Amino acid sequence: MSPPVIGITAYVEPASWAVWRDVPAALVPVAYVSAVHAAGGLPVVLPPGPPDPSPADVGALLDRLDGLVLSGGADVQPARYGAEPHPCAQPSRPDRDGAELALARLVHERDLPVLGVCRGMQVMAVSAGGTLEPHLPDRLGADRHSPAPAVYGSHGVRTRPGSRLAAVLGDWVEVASYHHQGVWQHPGLQASAWADDGVVEAFEDPAARFRVGVQWHPEVGSDLRLFEALVRDSAIRRA
Repeated sequence: MSPPVIGITAYVEPASWAVWRDVPAALVPVAYVSAVHAAGGLPVVLPPGPPDPSPADVGALLDRLDGLVLSGGADVQPARYGAEPHPCAQPSRPDRDGAELALARLVHERDLPVLGVCRGMQVMAVSAGGTLEPHLPDRLGADRHSPAPAVYGSHGVRTRPGSRLAAVLGDWVEVASYHHQGVWQHPGLQASAWADDGVVEAFEDPAARFRVGVQWHPEVGSDLRLFEALVRDSAIRRA
């Protein structure tokens, strides 16, 4: 049997290569692609669609996938969860927001395996009717989860005993994080890991085949266990 096809959501951003400069391009950090491939999956990069894609288009895309990675990136537009922009909010990406919220809703309905990474976890929460904490340093008094531009924070997270995440990662794991926002409400999704400052670092749907969101970046470093779990369950669903 061929490897399961794993979609990875992407940006449209200005990019430069060879003689070309600032050309709009569909892109995602290659670390995601490498992680899915190393875990045994067939990675496919998914450019964002229109801000409000039709259910038929989203369904036609998912018909071709066995699993999905909702990748990291810029803040979800606050209006999507009924909030006002925080002064530290990043510029929104309406194309990504619309496409990824629609994908998150439909993968839930279809029980398609999904791993949300950082922004991807936040997309999953918002798609379920949840809300986000706009700027963690306001409450924590520190920016350890995103210490400096383009610098990952490093800290431990403890997992909930008996959770799917604990079965994959064990009781405790050191992670690389880069997020100034957090998940506040997450209807239908159970928190399954926390940082020592109380920030929810992961959640999951115990009724789903594999529906897991993490605030950290598992594509950074050499620990492939989350990607291996996603690929394994995607292959089982395909079979």
